[in-house]
Amino acid sequence: MTLVPSARLLGAARAGGRALPAFNVITLEHAEAVVEAAEAAGAPLLLQVSQNAVAHHGGRLAPLAAALAALARATPVPLGLHLDHVTDRDLLREAPGAGFGSVMYDGSRLPYAANVAATADAVAFGHAHGLLVESELGRVGGKPGDAHLPGVRTDPGEAASFVRATRVDALAVAVGSSHAMTERSAVLDHPLIGRLRAAAGVPLVLHGSSGVPDEELRRAVAAGMTKINFGTALNTALTAAVRARLAATPPERVDPRPWLAEGRAAMRAAVEHLLGVLATARHGTAARG
Repeated sequence: MTLVPSARLLGAARAGGRALPAFNVITLEHAEAVVEAAEAAGAPLLLQVSQNAVAHHGGRLAPLAAALAALARATPVPLGLHLDHVTDRDLLREAPGAGFGSVMYDGSRLPYAANVAATADAVAFGHAHGLLVESELGRVGGKPGDAHLPGVRTDPGEAASFVRATRVDALAVAVGSSHAMTERSAVLDHPLIGRLRAAAGVPLVLHGSSGVPDEELRRAVAAGMTKINFGTALNTALTAAVRARLAATPPERVDPRPWLAEGRAAMRAAVEHLLGVLATARHGTAARG
């Protein structure tokens, strides 16, 4: 059985100066693609489920979590389960019993003082139940109502104060990426990443990594990012493969397995590529091509 605590995976990545990849999954095909890629690369990683994905499954966390845990336990590669972008306190409280080792509590839309209070409360619950807790400071953009502007980037001094006040274990920061990007054109603020790494004292998390080019990802890890989140990259691969297969399929054929299989294969290829990129990156080193 290789379902392991998220804290162990993140701690090992940080100690080794490398990145811990984390992939948001929605369907069983997403999860199978990620696990197959992890096995091929021998790469530890996190399987992530967002609050939005839980809502897609009717608000039921347990069935999806059980499927992910079963996949993780059947592979020799160490994998962890992470609950992402949680704002619902009831969902947060379900995480330990559903097998999750970590949770990202998202108070980033709240005013600073309210974010501190809500995050500190989430951390207290998480630590009492064996969860590593991640939070966000600044606005990573790409969600409805977000605007990713220089003014919303995370301030190092505020990050240090936030970590002290909340006791959060990992911090997602706004440094130039944005959620839901379908083009890989984001340019990151690498000097800011370095300042945040020095100030925060906890592992930094890059959200919106699907929109970040390969070399920018390597540089981000070199500057100090430890956990690297992907989601849209899988959806882009899946949708393109399914569209292509359906366009070539006679309308009387309705068995979904052929196009779902092609979508799963496309997602696996995307994950394998990203794992290869991150495998060449280390903290405090020059990016390598």
